[in-house]
Amino acid sequence: MKIQVPATTANLGAGIDSCGLALSLYMTIQVGPETVEWIVKHNLPATIPTDYTNILVQTIQQIAPNVMPHLLIVNSDIPTERGLGSSAAAVVAGVELANRLGNLHMTIEEKIATAVTIEGHPDNVAPAFRGNFVTAAVVDDNVYSVRHIFPEASIIADIPNKQLPSFESRSVLPESIAYDRAILGSAISNVMIAALISGDLELAGPMMEADTLQESYRNQFVPDLARKRQIAKDLGAYATFISGAGPAIITVCPDDKAKAIIAAIKQATNDNDTYLNLSVDKDGLQVF
Repeated sequence: MKIQVPATTANLGAGIDSCGLALSLYMTIQVGPETVEWIVKHNLPATIPTDYTNILVQTIQQIAPNVMPHLLIVNSDIPTERGLGSSAAAVVAGVELANRLGNLHMTIEEKIATAVTIEGHPDNVAPAFRGNFVTAAVVDDNVYSVRHIFPEASIIADIPNKQLPSFESRSVLPESIAYDRAILGSAISNVMIAALISGDLELAGPMMEADTLQESYRNQFVPDLARKRQIAKDLGAYATFISGAGPAIITVCPDDKAKAIIAAIKQATNDNDTYLNLSVDKDGLQVF
């Protein structure tokens, strides 16, 4: 059995902890034979565990503790701690492995709800399961999610060489904000989602960049955001925003503008970032 899970970008600027988009960048897990103890072979940084403490195994054991240990071979193109859903992909894969190896027959809604209890928020795990653009909410411990079709576009991922743990990025968010600011943030998010559902990226883009709830607090981790946003906008991009907790940056643009935007940002900043021209993953988690 082989499982494939896409990377995800969360928030899309205005939709904090609710909106997420699946990307054409993947983590694959090959299930090998039963073993005496869990063994995880991977191509990830050496700090990622290779035994029962790996998040994949921890997730499986939490959901299906009676599953026999296996060899798991992980190959991932999703960089860790960059805001592209690497931990969410591992949790999603772990939920699916527990479901398959434990013969649990979980529904997609049950899988997402279970992943949310482990990951904490639905914005990455829901699109990782469902694919495409997903809006989700946790209300009274119930998880609700809806899959939408994202308009045709290129997705540029600007990935810095530095890592940023999500807890560090989340720690700068305020515990409370003024009521009028919260209302404005909610309204912006509503218009963004409605515009995306209508296929109107010309309207959705400015809403993604008008967030009042999280990005202004996280700008300190992405000092070149404003400059890169302006370069991209001058060349026809719809929007540029922090990917999840950061520090990766996402630019949404017409397909024929992506190469020029990447080249211009590279020339202007001369940074050592990795730039990927991605598309929207439309299928979500796949089992082969």
